[in-house]
Amino acid sequence: MRSSKASNYVVAINMSTILKGMLIFVAGLLSIFSITGILTSLNPEYRITSNSLNQAASQMKGETLYKLLALENRSFNTILTEEERALPSMSSILFQVATNISFEDPRSFLGRELPGFSIFDGDILVAGEGTDFTNMPIESVPPPEALDAGNEAPLKNVENLKESDQKSGDVAPPLSTGNKKTVHLYFTHTRESYLPYLDGVTNPDSAMHSKINVTKVGDMVKQHLDELGIGTSIDKTDVIQNLNTKGLDYWSAYQESRPLVQAAMTSNKDLLYLVDIHRDSQRRDVTTGTINGNTYAKLAFVVGEEHPNYEQNLKVATELHRLLESKYKGISRGVIAKKGSGTNGKFNQDLSGNAMLVEFGGVDNTFEELERTAGAFAEVFADYYWQAEKVDHLPVIPAVSQ
Repeated sequence: MRSSKASNYVVAINMSTILKGMLIFVAGLLSIFSITGILTSLNPEYRITSNSLNQAASQMKGETLYKLLALENRSFNTILTEEERALPSMSSILFQVATNISFEDPRSFLGRELPGFSIFDGDILVAGEGTDFTNMPIESVPPPEALDAGNEAPLKNVENLKESDQKSGDVAPPLSTGNKKTVHLYFTHTRESYLPYLDGVTNPDSAMHSKINVTKVGDMVKQHLDELGIGTSIDKTDVIQNLNTKGLDYWSAYQESRPLVQAAMTSNKDLLYLVDIHRDSQRRDVTTGTINGNTYAKLAFVVGEEHPNYEQNLKVATELHRLLESKYKGISRGVIAKKGSGTNGKFNQDLSGNAMLVEFGGVDNTFEELERTAGAFAEVFADYYWQAEKVDHLPVIPAVSQ
């Protein structure tokens, strides 16, 4: 008979190895949470992003998200028809995410291949008369020599131009903000000028001047708003000169105008509206319209989408466009939204829900046409302003007759 021998197994546990492993695991977790916290706390402009993925994700429509919610909560289906409940083709969605190409937007086929094509990146949120993807506002970059005051073209057709003077007015406006300045005008691209006044200049990108420029349009708007009882301040700081002094490029203009706006807001707590006045680089056939036999420089509203105030800014611009169209049919080219790597995406509109960027005419418009447009804009803005004051129950001061 064979005897069995019990086998003894000895398991050696190295506690130092276990502790080391646990420490590495805990350190790894802490590192992941720390890195995640740092990345999510950064300002949006410093975060690591993929422009292609961002654009593809931004194209996801609200209806699609609603349908996805309805898959989990059937009560959402009660307001959808059978046709509306159908989800979009997954193949088309995956194709758009993978290639950033949308069959509904022909620009996506060429946008990343053609240099300079990014100037057409933008969404037409509200289309004005004749507005399409081929004639949206252009934020062109002038050649360096055009920004040097020493190289400025000689002026022409300026004999009848004069400094704006505040009219006392024979009839006081029915309403007034009193001594309060509630609207602030400023100019990020201060030297944007108009070709009819620049001798020898034919290139729209070179339509720049330190004296004859969009600040004169600002003077017109301010005068009309003041006459309508809306106290208006204006800052004509030469932002381009500041860029030249600091050695910054043209794309830094919004960065340079931002502290000017912040200073105005800090020094005047009564400010309600911020208006950045620009001039488009599009030509006359796009930027000019005829209303009641008179030619007007057309307006265009540009809204930056990359900030929390986007929806409020869009609401204000859309309502102003609607009111302009009701009184001056064809004067507004519409509301254009911009975002992405090829543009600023904020335009300082994140500073206020009532901030706006307005393009007054194009390179070929005259100050006579711009004067008519400034008056139309001020008239419509005043209608909007006083209605908003009434709705918001803000104090309105009756004007005192002169």
